[in-house]
Amino acid sequence: MVTSRQENINPTRSPALGLRLLALIFLSIVLMYVDNRDNHLNSVRKAIGVAVYPLRVAVDAPVRFWSWLSDSTTSRNELELELGRLRVERLLTKARLQRFNALEAENARLRALLDARSRVRDAVRVAEIMSVDANPFSHSLVINVGSRDGVFDGQALVDADGVVGQVIKTGLLTSQAMLISDTDHALPVEVNRNGLRTIAVGTGQIGSLKLPFVVNSADIRAGDLLVTSGLGGVFPAGYPVAVVASVTRIPHEPYANVSATPAAALGQVREVMLIWSAGAQGNPAENSPAAGHVE
Repeated sequence: MVTSRQENINPTRSPALGLRLLALIFLSIVLMYVDNRDNHLNSVRKAIGVAVYPLRVAVDAPVRFWSWLSDSTTSRNELELELGRLRVERLLTKARLQRFNALEAENARLRALLDARSRVRDAVRVAEIMSVDANPFSHSLVINVGSRDGVFDGQALVDADGVVGQVIKTGLLTSQAMLISDTDHALPVEVNRNGLRTIAVGTGQIGSLKLPFVVNSADIRAGDLLVTSGLGGVFPAGYPVAVVASVTRIPHEPYANVSATPAAALGQVREVMLIWSAGAQGNPAENSPAAGHVE
């Protein structure tokens, strides 16, 4: 009974389903034709798009959030790496800049020495300072030339600005020199303005000299330039030594209180020039081909 009833029902349903399918296909073809020719379904399509947009955003939100989080994390890591690299480069650049500044200062000093050498008519040689005596009561230094280079005891040392000191002990490869500011050093000088001769003595202070033998009536005043007088045979005449800083005349005393500031920056000297005057002991023309004579 059941089987016969199913057999009776199925044949009647199959044609109905087929007709519906054909109707749907025909309707689809008609709608596509109409839409393709006159775009009558644009408004319907837009309405459906607006209605579906919230659902599309909700579905796409987790993917977008994950992508944004991944990009943010990657960007942060890249920025931190870039920041670390820039910090390292900044330190290296500052270190190189400091070195360039030191080289620039050294070049300036060497240019000044060469310029001073061009004005000197005696034989000269540039020497570097190797060390400075750490004893505050002994103003001395060691230079990198010795008797092998024609250096001799008592030889004059100058830089681009003026007299620095003189050699007191000569070795084969190095020499020890005393600065003019040492308390044991005395140097014959004269006032460049009027030729007044006197003695400049070290005070033990790197930036100060004294002139203890200037009489009260002497024509000397602050600002006068003191140069080597050439007396004594150690320092050639005419090299700047110091500038008079103050003159105090003391009543009923034979000598005035005169102080001067060295022309050379004794505490900052890095290179010096050794001078050989004509006929001086250890003349480099005879003992050392390394030094030159500048006309």
